[in-house]
Amino acid sequence: MSNEILDKLADVVVRGKIKEAKPLAEQALAAGVDPKVIIFDALSKAMGVVGQKYESKQYFLPQVLLSAQTMYQALDVTLPKLKVDANAVPGKVVLAVVEGDVHDIGKNIVKAMLTGAGLTIFDMGRDVPVKNLVEKAKTEGAQVLATSTLMTPTLAGMKEIERILKEENLKGKVKTIIGGGATSKEFSNQIGANAWAYDAVEAVEAVQGLLK
Repeated sequence: MSNEILDKLADVVVRGKIKEAKPLAEQALAAGVDPKVIIFDALSKAMGVVGQKYESKQYFLPQVLLSAQTMYQALDVTLPKLKVDANAVPGKVVLAVVEGDVHDIGKNIVKAMLTGAGLTIFDMGRDVPVKNLVEKAKTEGAQVLATSTLMTPTLAGMKEIERILKEENLKGKVKTIIGGGATSKEFSNQIGANAWAYDAVEAVEAVQGLLK
């Protein structure tokens, strides 16, 4: 039964049926499905499908945004029910989409999952100047600075973060992880970031790894 609800919820997200998301998520919770399972197995998976459809030009931005809004409806119900993992390594993460890019769907999924993993997240939003990010990491004493971008021109911002951290002797104190469609493991190595993640599930593992 629960699998049926999850499949249905994933389908609703893929098709961007906003009105149906919340009731389905509530139904899944009522049926005793673990909130984490709802987020990972239905919502995140669905956004992965949406991402593929976008890449293969079956979907365009309006459809992607509609799916994202549908996902948020379900997240609103699910996130408060997440039991924070008591054994989780506590940590503070500054999260943002770098300046020049306004695509924040991936970032928001990562935020949901890191929150579920019991971390404190400072979400700076999208299109954020690099200096503000480093500043925030300093003020909050964050151990991890996580940035993403889907666009190639904004990759320079990620490089700039590494430069500022080096300049202010924060490299190593503040670990960096990058992600998003325009990034790659090679690019991450090239600029000296501490980690790169292909998707939200990987991002959670990588951030937990950086905190150990």
